[in-house]
Amino acid sequence: MSGSKNDRELKAAIEALIFVSEEPITANRLAEILGDLDPEDVEALANEVMAEFNAREGGLEIRRIAGGYRMSTRPQYHEVLRRYLRTRPAARLSLASLETLAVIAYKQPITLPEIQEIRGKNSVSSVKTLLEKRLIVPKGRKPVAGRPIMYGTSKEFLIQFGLNDLSELPSIEDFEDFITE
Repeated sequence: MSGSKNDRELKAAIEALIFVSEEPITANRLAEILGDLDPEDVEALANEVMAEFNAREGGLEIRRIAGGYRMSTRPQYHEVLRRYLRTRPAARLSLASLETLAVIAYKQPITLPEIQEIRGKNSVSSVKTLLEKRLIVPKGRKPVAGRPIMYGTSKEFLIQFGLNDLSELPSIEDFEDFITE
């Protein structure tokens, strides 16, 4: 590591960068901003910052999301925040779009005809909405007749749903149990 900055100063700078970053900030990006430091050393320091920050058990936490670090509110305060933010118009997804997004998240990469087969409904407008909201992205074309576009979830999907990667999605069985309750 750089001899000109001590770990405490670097950790304070990392915390500040995580705070101001609009998207999850990666260890590589932190290392670059802090002066071409070793990303592995910066990742170790960022993990220390996250552990120390989260140990204070305040209303905010630092989490690993979409391969980077992000400051967010703790889940136990979401209801009080929802009450506070109730006056703001929310950009919600329709039930059809949520169903389509769930199919894509669990079955990706998947084509529009495959989505429609699973849902049993026309999904063109839902896919268009999800593309506009950048929750899904094209993932190439399926090597079959007609070469339909395959879709998958995006980095924005991970950010919006607070996931580091797709392995953090609940299992399909848990998801089905939740819906039938």
